[in-house]
Parts: sequence; C-alpha cells; structure tokens
Amino acid sequence: MRVLITGAGGMLGTDARAFFARHGHQVIATDQRPLEGSGSEPLNIKDYASVRAVMQEHRPDLVFHGAAMTNVDGCERDPDAAFAANALGSWCVATAAQEVGAILVAISTDFVFDGTKDGPYTEFDAPNPLSHYGASKLAGERMAMQSCARTYILRTSWLYGTHGRNFPYTIMERARTQGELFVVADQFGAPTFTRDLLATAYQIMQTPLYGVYHVCNAGRTSWHGFASEILRMAGMPDVPVHALTSEECAVKFGTPTRRPKNSVLRRYALELQHKDVIRPWEDALGEFLAAANAHDKT
Repeated sequence: MRVLITGAGGMLGTDARAFFARHGHQVIATDQRPLEGSGSEPLNIKDYASVRAVMQEHRPDLVFHGAAMTNVDGCERDPDAAFAANALGSWCVATAAQEVGAILVAISTDFVFDGTKDGPYTEFDAPNPLSHYGASKLAGERMAMQSCARTYILRTSWLYGTHGRNFPYTIMERARTQGELFVVADQFGAPTFTRDLLATAYQIMQTPLYGVYHVCNAGRTSWHGFASEILRMAGMPDVPVHALTSEECAVKFGTPTRRPKNSVLRRYALELQHKDVIRPWEDALGEFLAAANAHDKT
C-alpha cells in the first residue's frame, strides 16, 4: 500500500513514517519544510494545486493527514492562519485524496468540545469548541468528511511521542533546570502516546465503518497529575509540582486562550465494535520514558 503522510516532519508524522514503513508499506513523506531522505518532498497543504499535483503523481492508497497548526494560543492570535491550515488545508487534502480514490485518515482533537459535560465525551456528543484552534479543527473535520467519501476522523488528546517537543520532555527539562514546577490542575483529559494512536488507527483502517473515532489511552488525569506521574516514573519524585487553576496558569504563563476543563474522550465507537483494547495512559507513559531513556544513552 502507498501511504502519503502530511506533516511527516512533526512529532506524530515522524512516528507515522516509521510505523507504516515497518508494516511494509511504501511511504511518501510530505511536510511544509523539506525533509531529509528519499521518498519525501515539501508540500503546502493550503495550496490545492500543489496538493493535487502531489496526489496525482504518487496516487496513494491511503493519506495520513497529520499536518496542522496546533499552537492553541497562536491560533487564537491569528484565527485566519488557523482556519487556513486546519480547515482549508484539510479541505485541499481531502478533495485531492478523493480524486485519486484514496482513504483518508485525518487527525483531530479533544478541543472540539467545551468541557462542560460531567462525564467523558463520545463521538455522538455535539461539539462546541471554546477556541479558534478547536473551531478550525472542527471545520477541518467537516470539510474532510464532505470532500472524501472514505474518511476516518481520529480525535485524540494530550498527544506526546519520542520525537519533537512535548509535555513529558518539557516537564523533565524544567524539573532539572528549575527545581520546581507550576502546572494547571483543573483541566482533565487522557494523555496519549503516538505509538498507541498509530496502532489503533491501523486497527480502525481495517473496518469499512468510516467516520469519527475517539482514540486516546485509557483513563484520565489532570495536567498536574500527568506531570507528577512523569516525574515519579523518571526518578524525580521529590521535585515540587505546585497546582494552579486555569486562571492562575493563564496569568503566570501568558496563555489566555480558554481550554476545556474536561476533555476526557470515551472511545465509544470502538467499544460498540468490541475493539477498544488500548492500554492505560500510565502503561504507555512507562514505555515512552523507557524509549526516551534508551535514546538518551545512544
């Protein structure tokens, strides 16, 4: 199978390249910046002519669309840029994928919800984003599904992986350099390891039931709880982790964008198909830290 990946230079995209290659598929890696190695090329997902040309040249069987503008506060400052990347970009990619008969797997976010529900959100709950980031990703979902007949939308949450900058790396770095941490404690979700997202995505791709799926590691925690567990597992349990409210965090770190207090996702579409086998977030974090430690020693 020929797999074209957008955002292939990013945290998820880098792992996706390795994942699909390991499963014996031919990978066409695209990113807004040139990538090293053969089988890759730059791609501006906001330029339909460019996207179409790449799709027509490679004629992929599957498009894994991971490219996005993910800086939440950056999206709030520049909503036009957010909608160009996350809505128009998905529209272009989906339309071009449809023209070559490809399946589309598009990555979305827990930020499509407002966080006011008492329990976890299912795929059947109505979205109501609080931010331009969430709104632009929701628009991207809709453009993708209306433009490409065979589309899987995978909403995930609190994503991290072994490549690039992410929350676990930031927490460990600040623990070493600052000696104490201040972390928001009233926002709840499910940390998700890229490896588990990709493995579950591959499972989902085997079914003809296209549509929206929630994919995250099992369980829930706060950002404060996540940080504390990272430090405990990393052998730094004595580093103080001070709890902040969302309002205190916005002032201290200059992050005024409203974020959902509860963005816990329930993998209900997988549950209904008896395919919800994803592991707890604590187990995934342990594997991540082992991999990160092994990488540091090489």
